[in-house]
Amino acid sequence: MTGFGAPSIAPAGAPARFAGLELLATAVLLVGPDIAVRYANPAAENLLELSLKSLQRSRLPELFANGAELSALCAQALAHQYADLRQDLSLQRPGREPLHVISSVSALGEGGELLIELRENVQQLKLDREERILDQSQANKELIRNMAHEIKNPLGGIRGAAQLLELELPPHHLLELSEYTQVIIKEADRLQTLVDRLLAPHRKPHIVGDVNIHEVCERVRSLILAEFPTGLTIRRDYDASIPEFRGDMEQLIQVVLNIAHNAAQALKLRIAAGDAEIVLRTRVARQVTLAKVRYGLALDLHIIDNGPGIAPEIRDRIFYPLVSGREGGSGLGLTLAQTFVQQHLGVIECESRPGLTDFRILLPLP
Repeated sequence: MTGFGAPSIAPAGAPARFAGLELLATAVLLVGPDIAVRYANPAAENLLELSLKSLQRSRLPELFANGAELSALCAQALAHQYADLRQDLSLQRPGREPLHVISSVSALGEGGELLIELRENVQQLKLDREERILDQSQANKELIRNMAHEIKNPLGGIRGAAQLLELELPPHHLLELSEYTQVIIKEADRLQTLVDRLLAPHRKPHIVGDVNIHEVCERVRSLILAEFPTGLTIRRDYDASIPEFRGDMEQLIQVVLNIAHNAAQALKLRIAAGDAEIVLRTRVARQVTLAKVRYGLALDLHIIDNGPGIAPEIRDRIFYPLVSGREGGSGLGLTLAQTFVQQHLGVIECESRPGLTDFRILLPLP
């Protein structure tokens, strides 16, 4: 904005006047008619990642690359065009992620002071995260497809050449040298199986029928308990009112099984101690946005375990192919689960810390 003077010095009484704001979880700024910051509560310091002293040395537009947008709101409030002006903003910060906020600007009496409230736009953050996940998933699919096809053809040649070589081995060295050709053949077969698993989600037809999510959970529960009969409790927490929906039951069983099986394997120390627990929880979520589409109802399925949590170094990459936190893991289970869920127009989210890992699956309901 033009026409504003130099930043004013924060009046000593400002913090006392607004002492109640210190306790708010919402970020609040007090600015003067010159749009200089006079006061910021602790929530504002945390949100903007700047101390009160640093903020008081700044005019509001200087805090953001696109600060003119917020300045324009302040000018409208100063002109008394609106008593309380609210707007969604994406505040650009050099070298950092944009700050998606819902802003509220209010004029305070005749002194020209403005009270600015900034609340993180959680819905926008969620949409941005889902969009990044979808983009990354699509890139992963293309990479997997191309890589698998490039590997598949040479593998057949390598295996065939090893078989022909074995036939040409001299009889007196057959037992000694066939050991090496068998290694080649077996490793080629192992890689072929891996390639087939990589390509499986893209080949398999999407078989649609009526799915009861609790039948899916019970099937998975019986499979996990058959493999881990002692030391592990799988607790049901079902909402019986959830309706059936159209989907591929086998794919959804695979989704829940992959996640629950990973959880059971991560719980091996607690299983040995006898206090391992997995919770299968179903709920109905209302007014949910999935992949930029708004749904009135959605299945909200949680698979929760009390294990050690996901290692921080791979937490942001767990859905990437060939990323595994377990010795000997293929790193494909969660990738396939994400692919199948996305084929059902849903999303998978994950929160993890020591003692609690929660995989959340959201699927649209009719």
